[in-house]
Amino acid sequence: MIGRIVLSAASLLPVAAAHAQSLPSAGVEATIDERRRGLSWSEGRASASGDVAVTLGAMELDARVAALRGSVRHDGADAVADLGAAFVTGVGPFQLRARAIGHVFAGAGSAMDYGEIGGDARYTLGPVELTAGALYAPPQDAIGGSNLYLSGLALVGIPATPFTVVGGVGRSSGTVDDPARAGRLRPGGTYTDWRLGVEHTTGPLTLALDYVGTDLNADRPARAIGDRGNSGDRVLARARVTF
Repeated sequence: MIGRIVLSAASLLPVAAAHAQSLPSAGVEATIDERRRGLSWSEGRASASGDVAVTLGAMELDARVAALRGSVRHDGADAVADLGAAFVTGVGPFQLRARAIGHVFAGAGSAMDYGEIGGDARYTLGPVELTAGALYAPPQDAIGGSNLYLSGLALVGIPATPFTVVGGVGRSSGTVDDPARAGRLRPGGTYTDWRLGVEHTTGPLTLALDYVGTDLNADRPARAIGDRGNSGDRVLARARVTF
């Protein structure tokens, strides 16, 4: 089993000020639907999560636990734990991250755990932050093959306001050994997802509204594992408190 170990990026080459040891940070979040890459992981229902992260020199470690509420997509799982570690370095104006991610599922009817590796590059200019990334899940029985996720994300802070506009797009592809299991991450095969939203942050509280969707046909019947019915467009509301 692959324990979900989210390898959050930390510097490959030390940059003293950016990667100094820090105290742990933590947060809790509530959302009307736990969606990842445009797909619901909580049966289209409300979910809560908690997370913690710490920076140790050039390494960042983080963990997140989210309620899945008997997720069909993950064979009845009640919760997922995401654990990670990563390395980051600066190259010119870019911040580069190398990371590994694992997902551990509680309450599933069969072996659902799987892991991913990858990285991203981030560029920041004033209130604008652009990120391009890739995550690859090597062939694993739990996901019925392999999975490659390519993504782009843009955040634009509106000067002199607590608002940030967020936009992103992703593309999922991979190989298929077991169609039923592959449907967990790609219920229609290769597909595209998108996100457009706005966040309002005041002190430790962030309120967000996102429009998310995919180019999958959500009208097709769901598999026992895969849950095609919760992959269509939706407006999501989120609230997060950071400690």
